[in-house]
Amino acid sequence: QPCAQAFGFELPRRLSFPLHTPAGLPPRQGSCIPNRMESMQTFFFLCLALAIPSHASTGAHFRGSTSEAAGLRVETGEVEFSIRSSMEALVRGGGRLSGIEAALSQTFKALPKNSRGRLSPRAVRYLVHGYFAKEHGWLIRGLERHGMQADTSEVHEASILQDRAPALVEALLEARQADRGLALEDIVAMVAAVERLIFDESIQLLEAAYSLNYLTTEGPMDEGELHEVLRSYLLIFEMGMRSNLSDARKHQAIKRKLERAGGSYSMLVEFEEDAVRNFGFSHRHQMNPFADNQYTFQAASHIVEDLAQAYGKWQNAECRQMKEELIKLDVDGDGRVPLSSFYAQPETSSYQFTESREYLQTIGALDETVSSTPRVRIANYMLGPSNCIASSSYYSVCCLSECEAIMNELEGAVQAPTAPAARLLGIVANLTSSSYAPEAPRQLPEDLRDKMHAIAERHGGEAPLHGRLFAQWLHSAFPQECPYPHVHENAAVLSPGKWLNSGSFTAPKEERVRAMEQAGSATEEAHQAAEAQPQALEWSEDEVLPLEEPAQRSRGALGGNAARLAVQLAVLLALLRAAFSGLRAAASASGRNAGKGSLLPVSM
Repeated sequence: QPCAQAFGFELPRRLSFPLHTPAGLPPRQGSCIPNRMESMQTFFFLCLALAIPSHASTGAHFRGSTSEAAGLRVETGEVEFSIRSSMEALVRGGGRLSGIEAALSQTFKALPKNSRGRLSPRAVRYLVHGYFAKEHGWLIRGLERHGMQADTSEVHEASILQDRAPALVEALLEARQADRGLALEDIVAMVAAVERLIFDESIQLLEAAYSLNYLTTEGPMDEGELHEVLRSYLLIFEMGMRSNLSDARKHQAIKRKLERAGGSYSMLVEFEEDAVRNFGFSHRHQMNPFADNQYTFQAASHIVEDLAQAYGKWQNAECRQMKEELIKLDVDGDGRVPLSSFYAQPETSSYQFTESREYLQTIGALDETVSSTPRVRIANYMLGPSNCIASSSYYSVCCLSECEAIMNELEGAVQAPTAPAARLLGIVANLTSSSYAPEAPRQLPEDLRDKMHAIAERHGGEAPLHGRLFAQWLHSAFPQECPYPHVHENAAVLSPGKWLNSGSFTAPKEERVRAMEQAGSATEEAHQAAEAQPQALEWSEDEVLPLEEPAQRSRGALGGNAARLAVQLAVLLALLRAAFSGLRAAASASGRNAGKGSLLPVSM
């Protein structure tokens, strides 16, 4: 790993850069920096949104008489429309909000709701975490995977909201106290705000990338300079909090070393070049085909947003390659690799797995049903924090969960939080995955069918889709895709920061050699035991319903409608903060560039 050597420390086992051909970037769905007209429009909408509640409260309270409440309902609708319009302006039209809503809607329909058809805080957390994990491969700090816990975190605990949008955190807490829940449009707005804040963080890295290439954001760049800046951005983005943002000389030496090494770095270059080509195509009508292109800071910001949005799915190709290597070691086809085989990969192999036994136990990736022959659960290992990269203050980029796709299909088919066993068995028999692609409906084993019926009977005739027992059943049905639902005493063990900061996930060579030697002496004994008694499903009857809310909370000071408005307005303020942060950078650059050329993103 030349990059690791150049920085002087050991990276996680995953390679510095994904070894694969980059997938095509998605078309632009928004841009990072609003222009002045859009900002004025947004400011107008904000003033309108702030003015209407002020008028509504004159001489009345939220818990007033029937006539007052009727008047409030009318004005509440106007406020919600104004806030929605403002948010659409900030995310460049309704297309982005509509895209988020489409991605969330199926799971939203399948989650348990209150009497008003809204989600509880825990269900909101599940939905928001799943969206970012599925769409971007982002693990938001404060919303890490919890395994199976009855006591889970809530959305307001996300670090980026606490640091960058405290008003939204307060509004979410008030909405929780009001015990009214959040509607789909509220969650869509909140997701858009978090995305905007994260993209805003990428712009700060872009400014550092300019500096590392001895450039300023004040003037336009030619295409060669643009490529160098974007490659620097991707380097420091992937190194995360450990990157050096001040030593330009060292950074340039690292880039030269990586260029000479080729290999994985060339894949990163292709990814970056794809983004520039896509940007050029989408702005072809603004470019002069007879002149060399010049790129402003705003143009570079647009491309960086595309890179940040697409990076998670792009880097997941390496995760798929890693999983294929592990599946080759899964001789029984049950999603498990003997620990001895896990450690025994030759030095010439693409991957050497070095995570310690303690780490594997802690994250729930070690099956010790037979103590003499422990085995690594592939799906749990793949989703573990040691396979996350690009860790920033607020999120990490991790391997995508194949089980999320399976759950999305189930949720879309059921559209309810529970379903009878027969219906679920029929749906699962027709699901496909990377390890199952039957031409005819799959014949599930009898013991697996019996387990499903038992889960439904335990819950009064219908199985909860989001409980621990159903997750355990999915693991048994799709052992290479779905993780075993290990019950964690402390959810922090699944946080990348806990392990990556300490470096304690790596096993010393002596520990790995000892595990291989012990496995060799136990192999014959285990083989005889397996012949004497066929292997049964790994199964625990422990049930956890992580989306089930605790006892009813007391009502807060705000009524339900007011709480919802507070959430939406706080989201709007968070978006404004992110947008105007970018606007200041763009205005600073364009202002110093006055008279040098066009104010379009690409100078002619």
